[in-house]
Amino acid sequence: MSNTEIIDILELTAKLMELHDGDAFKIRTFQAAAFNLDKISDDLTRLSLPDLIKIPGVGKSVAGKVLQIVETGRLQDLDDLLAQTPAGVLEMFRIKGIGAKKIRTLWRELGIDNLRDLRLACEKGEIAKIKGFGEKTQQAILDSLAFLENQTGKLRMDKAEALANMLLEVFEREFNRAAISGQVRRKAEEVDTVQFVISTPDPVAAFEFLNAQSYLEQNEMESSPFVWRGRASGYDAEIEIITAPADEFERYLFTNSAAEKHLAVAGTSGWTLLQTSLAFPAEPEEALYERAGLPYIVPEMREGSFEFAWSQTHKPADLVTWDALRGILHNHSTYSDGKHSLEQMAGYCRELGFSYFGIADHSQAAAYANGLEPHRVKQQHEEIDRLNAQFGGSFKILKGIESDILGDGSLDYSDEILATFDYVVASVHSNLSMNSEKATARLIRAIQNPYTTILGHPTGRLLLARAGYPIDYKAVIDACAQHGVVIEINASPWRLDLDWRWVQYAVSQGVMLSINPDAHEMAGFHDMNYGVAVARKGGLTKNMTFNALRLPEIETYLQSRKQRL
Repeated sequence: MSNTEIIDILELTAKLMELHDGDAFKIRTFQAAAFNLDKISDDLTRLSLPDLIKIPGVGKSVAGKVLQIVETGRLQDLDDLLAQTPAGVLEMFRIKGIGAKKIRTLWRELGIDNLRDLRLACEKGEIAKIKGFGEKTQQAILDSLAFLENQTGKLRMDKAEALANMLLEVFEREFNRAAISGQVRRKAEEVDTVQFVISTPDPVAAFEFLNAQSYLEQNEMESSPFVWRGRASGYDAEIEIITAPADEFERYLFTNSAAEKHLAVAGTSGWTLLQTSLAFPAEPEEALYERAGLPYIVPEMREGSFEFAWSQTHKPADLVTWDALRGILHNHSTYSDGKHSLEQMAGYCRELGFSYFGIADHSQAAAYANGLEPHRVKQQHEEIDRLNAQFGGSFKILKGIESDILGDGSLDYSDEILATFDYVVASVHSNLSMNSEKATARLIRAIQNPYTTILGHPTGRLLLARAGYPIDYKAVIDACAQHGVVIEINASPWRLDLDWRWVQYAVSQGVMLSINPDAHEMAGFHDMNYGVAVARKGGLTKNMTFNALRLPEIETYLQSRKQRL
């Protein structure tokens, strides 16, 4: 039982209490406890009742609930509420823009207890007529339903990789060879099929083994004599396991690790990659590309879009890697809504081998995230100066801020305060319902601000949860090129924003990109792996990666911008 799972149970309990019109004080108690526990870095499963009670916002009652969750994996209060809640009503909590009170109205007053009936009611205009809803809310519900339907059966990159690696361990123990292929190997940000290739001389025995695993359920209708298809317990995405003879393993792995458009590309031999792989004995992938008369393409880029044009001027070794990164920018600490202190975050960054750490806590407009008011900015800068003196020049904390882009495109804080930072990450966190024209104008005004150094998570998307706000990508990227603003690839697997499909356009305009984890705790630094993956997928090279600059180089860059101001 992880901290996140415990907090999720408390938050869901609070939501369902509100749905069922429960005691307001008890609801607030659960909400406050979940909020405060989310800031705790200690393992909640190891805390005693006295330890839990010491945490702000956690009284004896909720502390007892936490212990119940730790000991049993369940919470009786939640079980009782779930028993009273139709599954379809529970699904409504996934809809953006409506909370427990509105869901209760839909359920109790209109008798809507599933997403299908909700869609029909919206399409008939019935929702707009309800007091407190209106046309705007009705359309927002329809948009959210359409988005959710499109995401059904998919996993984020991190969840898909975790599932794939877990199953791979099992397969490697049972079969001669096993490898992850398909979308997971290509580092897709959203995965609908987790695919493997296994080497076995006996597909029937392989199927028997797979069907004996309690967590795997075969879809016999979709399976074939040589391909097992089904699902893993608790996951929406499909599982596909392709059996291959030992001498054909390399061929099967290659053909199932590239998009059809990539396989259809012909080289100087006159043969396509697919034809080449089928016509000759199985061989390593590099040799196959050479035989086809094509440059080798790394698995991440095998989508059939720009990769061969890219390869005319670049080599795989040019692509950015974790080892090429020299620092980590856009991170949060306990000064705003992070779980670890500034000193802890910086210290761990240094342990990982980086030479600089950029703190970018939330600005004052983000009150929900304990954004920094000017006097707290001063306190943080004083602490940074003390810590940098201790590091002695071998490692440095850079003074950054994640300044909210306000509704009119201006930045949070006065110019006087903005001037005190080494760099500014400008990000949108509110008013996400603008149309493309307004959203684009808002971003461009922020980009034009001379204090903006990095444009943070450009569309504000949350993968599988919230579509990004619509923007004119070219106009935004062109503005960044004109004003010398770096664009972030937010490495959180929830975001991965800027989308990899726009990396090449940004680079072609001379815009550097910064792979940032948006880390709110030390473990969040490791999300950089996902950011590097999609950056490579988009063809990002080391020389166009902002945080691949060495400490003296990035200091010179930032100082030159301040001098221009």
